[in-house]
Amino acid sequence: MTFKRLDSYKGLLSAEKIAFGMNAAGRSAKRMHDDAKLLLANGRFPSAASLAILAIEEAGKISILRGMSTAPDDAALKAAWKDYRSHTAKNVAWIITELAAKGAWSLCDLRPIYDSDSDHPALLDAIKQIGFYTDCLGKAHWSEPPEVIDERLASMLVTVAGILVPKREIGIREIELWIQHVGPHAKSPGMAHAAVRFYEAMRNEGLDTNDPDEIRKFFGLKFAG
Repeated sequence: MTFKRLDSYKGLLSAEKIAFGMNAAGRSAKRMHDDAKLLLANGRFPSAASLAILAIEEAGKISILRGMSTAPDDAALKAAWKDYRSHTAKNVAWIITELAAKGAWSLCDLRPIYDSDSDHPALLDAIKQIGFYTDCLGKAHWSEPPEVIDERLASMLVTVAGILVPKREIGIREIELWIQHVGPHAKSPGMAHAAVRFYEAMRNEGLDTNDPDEIRKFFGLKFAG
């Protein structure tokens, strides 16, 4: 039996398709996180760690797809699809618990997540590989997953995945509002204000319960009034 390799789609997506893709990624991330928890509970630490990292990567597709919905041109769209299919571009948020432990509470505090000079995405990808495969490393040293990944590391990664896995589904209207309010200001100095207007619109339509002033605080903006 032969199978034809399907071509990867790289074009525009409607708000409906964006929402569907985000929710599909969320469901997939939750499934892998649930499986990772089962493996962790049964002492299968390397596999639990690697599967938790895969869950983190799946969850990372959600923000990439949201950004894709407001891609201003073909170059930005192409870059977004490249990130969507890049392991390291999807796992950047895994250090969020470390930053939170250091007191991060604003967008500015979370900048290290997206630091292009940081090696934390490559580190997580390496851990994923080490958790699945044997390899010959360093000075001809054979690496076996159980010798490298212990319960503490596996437990930490499963916890991080649980934080990043979405807790709700995304509606089409949410993406339409995101495109309406954020789209004209994507990757511009006015994007933070546009994001606040998006959350205000979400709240006005009963789609979100966040306090607009808390959103402004997160973005480092002055309070209304």
